Amino acid sequence: MGKRATSYELWLKEEGIPVVDGYGIEDVTALPRKPWKRTGGSGAYIDLKGMEGFTGMYVCEIPAGGALQPENHLYEELIYIIKGIGATEIWSAGDDKRKMHFEWHQGSLFAIPLNTRHRMINGSNEPAIFLAVTSAPLMIDLLHNVPFVMGCDYKFDDRFDGQANYFVPTSDRKEVGGFINWESNFIADARGALVDPSEAKGFGVRITSFDMGGSTLVGHIAEWPVGRYHKAHFHQGGAILLILRSKGYTLMWPPEAGMRPYRAGNAAQVVRVNWREGSVFSPPSGWYHQHFNTGNEPARQLAFRYSGQSGKFLLGCWRAINKEGVRTSVREGGTMIEYEDEDPQIRLDFEAAIAKVAVPMEMPQFEYAEL
Repeated sequence: MGKRATSYELWLKEEGIPVVDGYGIEDVTALPRKPWKRTGGSGAYIDLKGMEGFTGMYVCEIPAGGALQPENHLYEELIYIIKGIGATEIWSAGDDKRKMHFEWHQGSLFAIPLNTRHRMINGSNEPAIFLAVTSAPLMIDLLHNVPFVMGCDYKFDDRFDGQANYFVPTSDRKEVGGFINWESNFIADARGALVDPSEAKGFGVRITSFDMGGSTLVGHIAEWPVGRYHKAHFHQGGAILLILRSKGYTLMWPPEAGMRPYRAGNAAQVVRVNWREGSVFSPPSGWYHQHFNTGNEPARQLAFRYSGQSGKFLLGCWRAINKEGVRTSVREGGTMIEYEDEDPQIRLDFEAAIAKVAVPMEMPQFEYAEL
């Protein structure tokens, strides 16, 4: 018996553009894009194994000097500009007289408030490319009525009411759930934005969470130094990681492979995803994953996910398997492996990887614990 398609998966087929799968994509700008009748641009959907029907993703190209067709939808959407300059027009559904707009460029990140009409405009004579992450799978599978999802005119005034300063960047940061959380509907340049210390996740790691558009679809920006790597951890599926800077790789392995998969003889179950600027990947639910910077500059990644412990609004199903959180050791009921508990082969492989490219080893020494 073949795999049954969800309402969202059936819709993807009807959209008439490529759908790319796998554990990760090394360069989203290199994906084969095809003309997209609904939007007026060209694009491709991305449906990685770890997205699991929680999140949707696509890459879209706006033609030089052109614009996409206006649309609104009953799902949340975060947009990151990969290439180009331009602007977005936005207004409440059914209220064409109160349009506002804001400008963006490479590195800009923003939210489309729920069900607002919006139009993406290319402001140059070169194509513009953006990556979008959405909650479309949840909404389309729940309602299984695409015309309603794409054609409802209800105004969510609590999300957006035409405020002139809605997309003006803010510096509103405060601690929520152990992370510094930044509430801003527009981040001008996610590649250069300030990120806050988060040493609990690894030596030299810096992480800032962000909330946009009153959504449960949120994210964070993470950065860590040359010659270092994160601690391994796991969480619910649906999280998507986009690399903004440097080169490296991520290891992912299922829980049945154990905390020390190599010592347990389960090396074959470890999936390695190589990455660089423009790479995306998504760890499946419950899979340990660990990020390694082998480049000669600090690594920076942009994570899209649902709001669990940090964030203004919580999505319970994303929080379901996170236990005490990704900053708490598995020894204490959390989902993170401390350095002393990790598989020793992981450090040896990292040392060999950076030695090949003459990057200095900057990881402090630590003693491995007996498990």
